[in-house]
Amino acid sequence: MDMTLGKKIAELRRNKGMTQDGLAEMLGVSSQAVSKWENDISCPDIMLLPHISDIFQVTIDELFSKEPKNLVTVLPESERSNIEQMMLRINVNSVKGDRVRVNLPIALVKIAYDIGMQFPEVSANKAMQNLDFEKIIALIDRGVIGKLVEVESSDGDVVEVTVE
Repeated sequence: MDMTLGKKIAELRRNKGMTQDGLAEMLGVSSQAVSKWENDISCPDIMLLPHISDIFQVTIDELFSKEPKNLVTVLPESERSNIEQMMLRINVNSVKGDRVRVNLPIALVKIAYDIGMQFPEVSANKAMQNLDFEKIIALIDRGVIGKLVEVESSDGDVVEVTVE
């Protein structure tokens, strides 16, 4: 199903439990402007796009994509990247506004896990304490890429683990 920018903004807003007024206030625009975007009467100013993508925790590419992004893919062995070139991305967005971005080469993660190294940026967050790196590495070895984990803690912190 093709999804317009306006429909995508409306869906993302509803998924976050936000009102048009709330989104408008965050962006410094009128609620009528948000309504016009969502009804495909007009589009947000290009300078607002980075802020919109931050609010909804999506890329600008995802805002404009007509197709929903396939979050997880299992690649056949012939199409898999060299593990030395792959990255593990861990994003933590706290309710307090803190943002932690950890980008680690998969090869480093494997070595660190093998020697029992801890990742304090990850393990210090309550939502991530039960993350099993052994299982994540096993999934990667089987060709799984994409967003592997998205967790929202009871405090409202959001943690995402993605393999690229």
